[in-house]
Amino acid sequence: MKQLAQDVIDRAARTPGDVAVVDGDGVHDLAEILAGARALAGVIEAAVDGPPTVLIRADNSWRTVSAAVAVGLAGGMLAVMSGHATRSEFDFAAEDLQPDVVVTATDTAEVWGLAEHGFVEVGRALDGWVVSGPADGRSKGVERWNGGAVAAMTSGSTGRPKCVIQTEDALRYACRSTIGAVGLEPGDAVGALVPLSSAAAICFGMYLPTMLGGAMVALDRWRPEAAVALLREQRVAWTMLVPTMALQLTLVDGAEGALAAMRAMTVGGGPMNQKALHDAEVKLGTTLLRVFGMSECLGHTTPSPSDDVEVRLGRDGRPFPGTEVRVVDEVGTVLESGELGSLQVRGPSLFVGYARDGAPAAPDVNAEGFLATGDRAVIHEDGSVSIRGREKDLIIRGGRNIDINEVEGALAAVPGIHQVCVVPVPDPVLGERTAALVVSEGEPLGLDEIRRHLEAADFPKFKWPEFVRSVSVLPQSRVGKLDRKGAASLAAEIFGD
Repeated sequence: MKQLAQDVIDRAARTPGDVAVVDGDGVHDLAEILAGARALAGVIEAAVDGPPTVLIRADNSWRTVSAAVAVGLAGGMLAVMSGHATRSEFDFAAEDLQPDVVVTATDTAEVWGLAEHGFVEVGRALDGWVVSGPADGRSKGVERWNGGAVAAMTSGSTGRPKCVIQTEDALRYACRSTIGAVGLEPGDAVGALVPLSSAAAICFGMYLPTMLGGAMVALDRWRPEAAVALLREQRVAWTMLVPTMALQLTLVDGAEGALAAMRAMTVGGGPMNQKALHDAEVKLGTTLLRVFGMSECLGHTTPSPSDDVEVRLGRDGRPFPGTEVRVVDEVGTVLESGELGSLQVRGPSLFVGYARDGAPAAPDVNAEGFLATGDRAVIHEDGSVSIRGREKDLIIRGGRNIDINEVEGALAAVPGIHQVCVVPVPDPVLGERTAALVVSEGEPLGLDEIRRHLEAADFPKFKWPEFVRSVSVLPQSRVGKLDRKGAASLAAEIFGD
């Protein structure tokens, strides 16, 4: 975050009154953001003996911008985490990141059990937030991150949350590529409506507007009515949303033409339908850009606003300049345009690795430096990409990945459940919802009872099943294996509209 900090210092020296953030607390100029950052940096530098890894509760407010700048001033590495993270999720983060300093609200500090992790309060900053550091005052150093500047948890495609490490150069490359593709100009306002606790959100929602020199226009929690009003009143030039959120905007009274001042809206991170997206952009009065990306290789495809609807909304964009994508078959042979295969990517925004035991575990790339995305895709003659689904079993609910195997494991641990099959149920707004077919050992368990067990086990709430049906036997194939396709069809028949 050193370069971001320098950007803010330089701009504040020239135009300290420029608006930097608009959030639920009001309007905040550059001078205020920098003052908050310097105060926090002072507390951090007094707490540890060297550049630290700083984990912050990232909320959609001025605090996240000031904290990022503060970490840059202190020469540290920034890690972001949702304020809604459970104790078990923080435990994973603490094990993987081994942060030196934690900055968060008092109530979150209690939920996360910072004292039990050996942290002591070393001061206050950001309008009363707690700054906690090591009792011995020693930093583990930032060299351990191999140039990494930011870390963020992702639901990913595995049971354990993954903490992605990215360099500041990767963030700046992804931001410059997006700015060029969309046609943004210095001073343009950018919407930060997605929670700033993921690598993509911190990159495009916080870093991009700060780097661009425009206002970060933030919404503290998702409310479609408030989002439409905010985007319209602040004349936001661009924002990034998951499809669920974009479609919900169209249901707001008075949404017709409300976003006519917006240059474009990027949509990605979940199932997308061309007609639904086109209807949405017509109603809202803006241009939608359907993209594909991952935290491990930030925002690596996008269409152009000038592309026709078939390409812009029916496919998933073209790679950023300098990023390469290809599809391969089962043995790794590169396939021709139009052929379906496994998608691979390499480029300037490829991540440093996943945090494990306080250091990055290097990406699992092949000899040519390509990372397997885990997606099935087709690359067209014009270089645009069409994503055709995941290679692993995932449910994508409102842009969040839910690993089917993880949910099945949690449900299988519930007393009285003998067998379980978790499948997605199509949903017109969220894309997919989670359903479970359950074979019970005795009296069938209801949804409420199952959820009580999951809550007691501290299983993340967004992964809980939304539908449960007791069955005498799970669908099977002719050779006796679980028939997931049959189970999905049965669930759709039971729970569908």
